[in-house]
Amino acid sequence: MSPTLSVDLNSDVGESFGRWELGDDAAMLRLVTSANVACGFHAGDPTTLRRTCTAAAERDVAVGAQVGYRDLAGFGRRFIDMEPAELTDDVLYQLGALDAMARAAGTRVSYVKPHGALYNAVVHHEEQARAVVEAVLTYDASLPLLGLPGSVLLDIAADAGLRTVREAFADRAYTPEGTLVSRREDGAVLHDPEDVARRVVQMVTEGTVIAVDGSTVAVAAESVCVHGDSPDAVAMAARVRAGLVAAGVELAAFV
Repeated sequence: MSPTLSVDLNSDVGESFGRWELGDDAAMLRLVTSANVACGFHAGDPTTLRRTCTAAAERDVAVGAQVGYRDLAGFGRRFIDMEPAELTDDVLYQLGALDAMARAAGTRVSYVKPHGALYNAVVHHEEQARAVVEAVLTYDASLPLLGLPGSVLLDIAADAGLRTVREAFADRAYTPEGTLVSRREDGAVLHDPEDVARRVVQMVTEGTVIAVDGSTVAVAAESVCVHGDSPDAVAMAARVRAGLVAAGVELAAFV
């Protein structure tokens, strides 16, 4: 008998701020196995973060720290050319803040994932990748680091002895090089739940995805991200989950 395929399903949550609400975190946390919780720099406020961690704990969803640039106005989607030591300290600060809220909620931070522009930067930006890895090593070297396959972040993290987890994106278009199409380009974000579900099943069961030019690109997905900030995010996550289950894939957190 062949082994059962297993994959983690994650989403970005905890991104509301004060009276401004983004996404339906309660519904999303009923569908995913891991939650990338904002840490207050790109989004989220203390009450939102604690409430999100509590909801994740109640549903036995793993809590990950989604660390990013200090850029509330830009939602962390603008590159910031920071000194590496400053970036390390910013990531450390975010890890400590979210871990405090998680522990107050009866859980803990169990992995780390960069957010937005930082996520994209550390695919190729070696200095910033090393800064993120240094923060994780300093805070807790047992924490896995979630990132894009082939990124310098995961290479540096693995060389440093950290556990790395390769991530694919359900609702993002891919370039022929296996990177994500910039959000500034048309078609970068996918919106049809049926199409997205089919793509994810292909990623997980076949290890490939169709790029924007029609070519077939290899992907290695240990965790699949469904973004939580789009209007149809919950419907999409539900369809992705149903598609994976129908394909015989087990959904389980990687931690």
